[in-house]
Amino acid sequence: MRDQLEALVTQMVDRGILLEEALTEFERRFIKRAMEQSEGNQCRAARALGIHRNTLSRKVEEYKIPNGHRRS
Repeated sequence: MRDQLEALVTQMVDRGILLEEALTEFERRFIKRAMEQSEGNQCRAARALGIHRNTLSRKVEEYKIPNGHRRS
């Protein structure tokens, strides 16, 4: 995995992707995956991410990440 990450970072730097863009995209995808694995449960996702639920809630809204919770 370390080699894959190194290759990805090299590609991003070579393509001129700014650090802020890379960090934002990584965070968005990381949170989205945690939300999928927790089936939309923000408490479980926040615990898995090591962040407070309120922080996760704010970021989910900011990145417009679907929470996976469906109400009938």
